Amino acid sequence: MCSSYLQGWVFFLTWIAYASTYLLRKPLGVVKADLAASMHLTRTELGWLDTALLLPYATLQMIAGSSSDRFGSRKTLGICLLISSLSMVKFGSQQSVYMMAMMLFINGAAQSQAWPSCVKAIGKWFSQAERTSIFGIWGTCTFGGGVMGTMLAVHLQAQYGWQSAFLYPSMIVGFVGCLVLSSLPSPPTNHQLLPHNKDEDKQDKEAVQSDSLTWKQLWAIPMLKEVCMSTFCVKIVRYCMYMWLPMYLYQQLHYDKQKAGMLSTSFEIGGVLGSATLGIAINRYFHGRQVLGTAMVILLSAFAFLFFHLTSSWGDYINVTWMILAGVFNCGVDPILSGSLAAELGERNGYNAQGSVSGIINGFGSLGTVLQGPIVGAIAENYGWPGMLYTMIALSVAGSAAAFKGSYARTPTVWEMHPT
Repeated sequence: MCSSYLQGWVFFLTWIAYASTYLLRKPLGVVKADLAASMHLTRTELGWLDTALLLPYATLQMIAGSSSDRFGSRKTLGICLLISSLSMVKFGSQQSVYMMAMMLFINGAAQSQAWPSCVKAIGKWFSQAERTSIFGIWGTCTFGGGVMGTMLAVHLQAQYGWQSAFLYPSMIVGFVGCLVLSSLPSPPTNHQLLPHNKDEDKQDKEAVQSDSLTWKQLWAIPMLKEVCMSTFCVKIVRYCMYMWLPMYLYQQLHYDKQKAGMLSTSFEIGGVLGSATLGIAINRYFHGRQVLGTAMVILLSAFAFLFFHLTSSWGDYINVTWMILAGVFNCGVDPILSGSLAAELGERNGYNAQGSVSGIINGFGSLGTVLQGPIVGAIAENYGWPGMLYTMIALSVAGSAAAFKGSYARTPTVWEMHPT
């Protein structure tokens, strides 16, 4: 079977697989107002439900990110999707907030291996020269899945009640998991299949498996710390919008529930646009200096959030415009930070550690998503919604500063030149 067909199938199937994970993440943000009314929960308690989902998602990526390196992308990704599906199928029928938290915890733990597995699969099927553009386009799954997850949850909530927003998505995710297990191809072993260069061939022959590397050795890779910190800040902001934007539009800007849910997808639509175009634009205008270009883009996201807040009373079109731009600049850098850069860093010194490095970056970033739940809930409770928006602006500036620092951290260290 021709390699271009297999590359296309791997791209498509991993895109669908990772997008499907959002069908079981986004409903929690959409149904928060109804869930709070039904279960008599405060904003802070709603924030702790976010944490129940996102804490295992973040920590297990860093601890078990090498699972895809060890067991392969197909088995790891397929099994994780099936566990995620089974954990949430009965979520809407629960009457105990503690049982809900446990189901969310299992869902987050299962989904923690989805991103490293997909990065591993894509990284093995495409050459280094192709990856920045490929990961940028492939990364639209994150935001395309978010849009689909939100719209499906809004529809199910409006038609059948908030409880149904978890049942049907669970069935879809289970089907995708079976599809991955049955048809995701193994990575190529014949170098004639892909356009590798001599340096890549040499790296592959001398590859050091990730399970022989310590966490300390991986953490010492130059630029990894700065990329992790930048991803941390970007993801706090992104998940704050995911989990709280519908409620903000409903309570602060006084849209009805269905319209608030639908308008909130404009942020993710911006993410799709940014993910598809920023990788190409950064390559073109920053001449390979991906991290410097990323720093500039994250800084632009801070301005977009500021103007969104200042013009929030100007009507639908202005709100949607700034939410789209915020999505472009905030979400569009994610596939670069935790995708193409992760794959590049994971191959330094001939290491075969793309999954491990991707897990560290995405997991460290996802620690921010864990903190956003209780912190943003408490800020909104005590300082109102404007306090939440100013917090997101400050975090965006911090993320930009970390990326600027990382753009000057590319010189190999003594450890990198003489690894132990």
